[in-house]
Amino acid sequence: METILVTGGAGFIGRHLVQRLLQKADAKIINFDKLGYASNPDLLPGTKPKDDQYELLVGDLLDADFLEWIIKTKEPTKIYHLAAESHVDNSIASPSEFIRSNILGTFNLLEACRREAAWPFKFLHVSTDEVYGSLHPDHTDKYFVETSPYNPRSPYSASKAASDHLVMAWYNTYKFPAVITNCSNNYGPGQFPEKLIPMTITRALEGEPITVHGEGKNVRDWLHVRDHVKALMLVMEKGKLGQQYCIGGFGERTNLEVVEMICSVLDDIKPVHCPYADLITHVKDRPGNDLRYAIDPAKIQELGWRPSYDFEEGLKETIISYLPGIRLIHC
Repeated sequence: METILVTGGAGFIGRHLVQRLLQKADAKIINFDKLGYASNPDLLPGTKPKDDQYELLVGDLLDADFLEWIIKTKEPTKIYHLAAESHVDNSIASPSEFIRSNILGTFNLLEACRREAAWPFKFLHVSTDEVYGSLHPDHTDKYFVETSPYNPRSPYSASKAASDHLVMAWYNTYKFPAVITNCSNNYGPGQFPEKLIPMTITRALEGEPITVHGEGKNVRDWLHVRDHVKALMLVMEKGKLGQQYCIGGFGERTNLEVVEMICSVLDDIKPVHCPYADLITHVKDRPGNDLRYAIDPAKIQELGWRPSYDFEEGLKETIISYLPGIRLIHC
């Protein structure tokens, strides 16, 4: 039985990846996570590992010695690197944590693998489309692709861009067996409520103001987390070393459209005395807020991947997952 290491496996995407790996892979899954404020060490409902199939190791990417011990003793042949600080507002308020975790932490992991990993192994670095900067909202025929120039515009995206460059430098310099994915905005059940969709749902249900930056015209390309996880596993199996793969969900919407869609669904399934949209409150725009993200996933489609979730259906399922007493059967 092979061993698979997932860093950040207690985060939103990581938990869904660990669940899928436990269902599909004949492997021991090692979840390495520092259990920060947005982490949840509990496995997703319905996840039942076999005996000795799953292990949670609590630690920090800044602990280089611990990372080397893990790689040396656990001998993973597949490494999914998801651990990262990811909230843009937090990166603006306190960029140093993002530099340490996303840049130095990635460096420590690369070096631990380079020194201690049992060859052959494969390293998948999970990144973001935000490294490419901002597309103009009127240029709807323009998309991010793997060859788009890097143009990060926040401390978060700059730290992820730097980590991407480290991975590619290790591939070119040391023949390090790595591949990179750059995904669009994820959504789905179990996301920490600092992100737009779960924040809107929870604030609406609590009757609190639903804040929207600026006019809410910023466009994001929404990708269901389960589609993202399937893409990651496919890239791990079939992706070419030294390559990047952009993963998008064909789900472009403005932030205001997404918020209004959530309010409309809640009006239908959990009505209250007034429309939820009455709670929408526009606030000062975020500094350097990117105007539009959109991905052309043609390259990863060549591997056989395509998103299965329609955004409207996936959003409704996500909303229902936050409502006690309401269940939606997912096949």
